[in-house]
Amino acid sequence: GMTGKAAIIQPFLMATIMCFLMTALITLINLGFVSDYVFRWLKAFVIAWPPAVAAAFIAIPIAKRVTGHIVARLDSK
Repeated sequence: GMTGKAAIIQPFLMATIMCFLMTALITLINLGFVSDYVFRWLKAFVIAWPPAVAAAFIAIPIAKRVTGHIVARLDSK
């Protein structure tokens, strides 16, 4: 797995990209493209980003382990 700086940077980048896209989409779905869309989207992003980063640090190692188990089972068949 990743170690050192990469193990810290990767979850931040993943969370940032996912949060950026998801808050943009959900804001658009909920409000439509209103005049203050960008402001509302960025507000949602700022609120959602810290928990997204925390979730990434928790989810990435779990996802790696589960992926390893799934691949091992698939390879053993």
